[in-house]
Amino acid sequence: MRDLFPLTTWRLILVLAVVAAMLPVLNLAFPDGHPLHVSGYLMGIIAKFMCYALAALALDLVWGYTGILSLGHGVFFALGAYAHGMYLMRAIGHEGVYQSDLPDFMVFLDWKAYPWYWSMTDHFLYCMALVILVPGLLAFVFGFFAFRSRIKGVYFSIITQAMTYAFMLLFFRNDTGFGGNNGFTDFKRILGFSLTAASTKAVLFLVTLAFLLGALVLCRWIVTSKLGRVLQGVRDAESRLMFIGYNPLWFKLFVWTLSAVLCSIAGALYVPQVGIINPSEMSPGNSIEMVIWAAVGGRGTLLGPILGAFAVNGLKSWFTAAFPDLWLFALGLLFILVTLFMQQGILGLFAKLKKSREAA
Repeated sequence: MRDLFPLTTWRLILVLAVVAAMLPVLNLAFPDGHPLHVSGYLMGIIAKFMCYALAALALDLVWGYTGILSLGHGVFFALGAYAHGMYLMRAIGHEGVYQSDLPDFMVFLDWKAYPWYWSMTDHFLYCMALVILVPGLLAFVFGFFAFRSRIKGVYFSIITQAMTYAFMLLFFRNDTGFGGNNGFTDFKRILGFSLTAASTKAVLFLVTLAFLLGALVLCRWIVTSKLGRVLQGVRDAESRLMFIGYNPLWFKLFVWTLSAVLCSIAGALYVPQVGIINPSEMSPGNSIEMVIWAAVGGRGTLLGPILGAFAVNGLKSWFTAAFPDLWLFALGLLFILVTLFMQQGILGLFAKLKKSREAA
């Protein structure tokens, strides 16, 4: 395990993981008003940020280490959320406004029965399989034709953005069976447990933390292996890699599909904790924000995008409350400043400061 990270880094990760894992314990163990009590609101914010961090980590795997800049990862995030949301909608049962076997939005739109693609979505494991298979298949097919045609650089970024925009328009339609503009909301329970219960929120928080740590270790193992060196060869000198006998297609396709699945899992973890999923999650702007998280934290580092996701979204939470009309301008300015003066992100800045101190 020491080959994955330096011992100092492992210690820092362990400390942060233990601190994060203690939050739901403090929430359950101490009542409101107690100095050690951690509010459910704070837990919800951190859980949401961890989902974003997992999505940023997935993006860094393809952008930071393989040189594939995707502006469409929002579609994978949203598809995972919708796949899990289908189960959560079925789990509502007759507790909806219309007390029908169908979700409220279907009753309102005069649907008489579930469409065929909702079959078996009342089974949790089936929907978890959809979380992996649907985005994975989409990424594989899309990536196969794009990479086989040797589409790269800005052209690949543009078509990924076009893809997510097309899916957003599709899911906005009321006749697709996914709730149209309103999407899915008003979830009641998961696996029979109330989503409003503090214990359920605590379990979801810990599961999200476990997936984030597991994905970090998996990605780090990949990038430090021979496979990772080939992926970095694709990023730095793809033509030279082909000259020595490697076919970049399958390496790019593997990492692209894996990244899509990790991003989808982030979306699946996001939806029961936030309580809503709608087509706006597929907007091109959301995919661009993921790129900004990775850039601000430091792409090509794995830890950097996680740090960037927390930093940018923490700033967003404060900024949208203090200056709600100016956030997009601040976000654009942040990206410009990072591109001009902090090309290696926050982690790169820390590394420069450390070198300066050692030199002094």
